Amino acid sequence: MPEYAIEVENVVKDFRVYHRIYGSLKSKVTSLAKGLVRKEEHSGFEIRRALNGVSFQIKPGEAVAMIGSNGSGKSTLLSILSRVYLPTEGEARIVGRMMSLLELGAGFHHELTGNENIFFSGAMLGLMEEEVAARYDSILEFAGLDHQAMDLPVRMYSSGMQLRLAFSMAIHLDAEVLLIDEGLAVGDEGFQEKCFRKIEEFKSQGRTILMVTHELDHVERLADRVLWLNKGVLEQDGPVDEVLREYRRTYFS
Repeated sequence: MPEYAIEVENVVKDFRVYHRIYGSLKSKVTSLAKGLVRKEEHSGFEIRRALNGVSFQIKPGEAVAMIGSNGSGKSTLLSILSRVYLPTEGEARIVGRMMSLLELGAGFHHELTGNENIFFSGAMLGLMEEEVAARYDSILEFAGLDHQAMDLPVRMYSSGMQLRLAFSMAIHLDAEVLLIDEGLAVGDEGFQEKCFRKIEEFKSQGRTILMVTHELDHVERLADRVLWLNKGVLEQDGPVDEVLREYRRTYFS
């Protein structure tokens, strides 16, 4: 077993923010009248730093929560670990099969059916078709979806259906590392409780979880450790009670 399931070393992420030139109404009307098609014009850009030298390690079997105010860099960091973004500097590594629940619908191929998405995701994790088929009924049962729904393109699913299927796939397709970005926040109470029990089972099997949440009661129930990001910097990394005490003192006192 590797020493670390997740390693983040001095990660920096910069984004370019462009400034648009707004021409006069007269010039726009004239251009339209002449049938001119203009490319977007910019006066330049500035660099916005979303993450600034973030480093941490997570051992196999740990459940770690990442907290922080909006814009602190939490989702950007998960997107780097999920390979949606590349870091500007530094390295982010995951050892083992990984599944991520980022923004709702991410990871689905929306023109494919629910069935096709299950088998495609299994193949991406290195599972044989028969291995996915053996888990198929469990995936549907947990998600509360019937075979009729599974024959529809995912683009026709409600947000709740997408959430239930995505979470069920993540926990049944033998992922060793699970990344969750506020995924449980959109589920109803009954489904959230099912997810909590499954995450606890997932932990007991020695698998690794990194979740982003604003719900501190979720952190207290599920996490072994907390990472607190503040304006792109790792403010604190430590036991749940210590970090939450300081976090609450900073934001709620």
